[in-house]
Amino acid sequence: MLNLLELEQLAAFAAEGTLSKAAEKLHISQPTITRTMQHLEEDFGVSLFRRTKNHIALNETGWKAVEYAERILKSAEEAVEGVRSFDRSLHTITVSSCAPAPLWELLPALAQTFPDMTISSSIKGNGAVLKDLQSGSAVLGVLPQDMVPQGYSSIPLLKEDLYVCLPATHALAGYKELSFAQLNGYNFLLGSQLGFWDDMCREKMPASRFLVQTDSFTLQELIRESSLPCFATNLTIDEEGTFEGRKVIPIIDQEAKRTFHLVFSPENKKYAVRSGWKSSD
Repeated sequence: MLNLLELEQLAAFAAEGTLSKAAEKLHISQPTITRTMQHLEEDFGVSLFRRTKNHIALNETGWKAVEYAERILKSAEEAVEGVRSFDRSLHTITVSSCAPAPLWELLPALAQTFPDMTISSSIKGNGAVLKDLQSGSAVLGVLPQDMVPQGYSSIPLLKEDLYVCLPATHALAGYKELSFAQLNGYNFLLGSQLGFWDDMCREKMPASRFLVQTDSFTLQELIRESSLPCFATNLTIDEEGTFEGRKVIPIIDQEAKRTFHLVFSPENKKYAVRSGWKSSD
């Protein structure tokens, strides 16, 4: 029966070229690896090496043995990671969301309903969320209502409407409502990890530039001190002091008004139904 540790030593010998270098790499003695090469020849039942008085090298059959050894080692590594990944999946609820706001209540609800499970989440664009769901990388997804894929079920989570926040002196500050077309060409402050909203703003305002801030404290300070416009939603406009002195104006485009749904496959229905989320309508 082939031994994985011995196959690893054979692969190391092939890579390093000498027994001494392979032994040094693997932190074992040279007599140990010498005995291993002898054991491997016994296991395979054929000669694997060309030997001279002070030298040993792989013969043609030996190189074929190395090829198989590397395949077996890779397969063994994949088996270990596959089993570990499967075990993690039994104890982890992975959520892939296209926007941050739906996670604010969703993640605590999951943690409360499934206290023995680890909750893992990420914020991505719509396409990446779909890919995570369909590949099985995510147990649950959060997507706009019109993006729920065929064969999946969904539960409405909340509605979110986008607003633009303008300094009182801005040229557009006198409007009661604005469109992306009117905003296109102006530069904006923008937070990171916005998923769907980030993609949409860039798509609808291709002539605009965005100063992206990864640190929320820095973003809030810039909003207070900068003359650049920024964005908020109906769920964030009440953040204390952040938008003080700015005109908060709704964006009228239909794309700026979204209902986000919790999306799940039939086999993961238990995570949605047992959590009992309801529409915010």
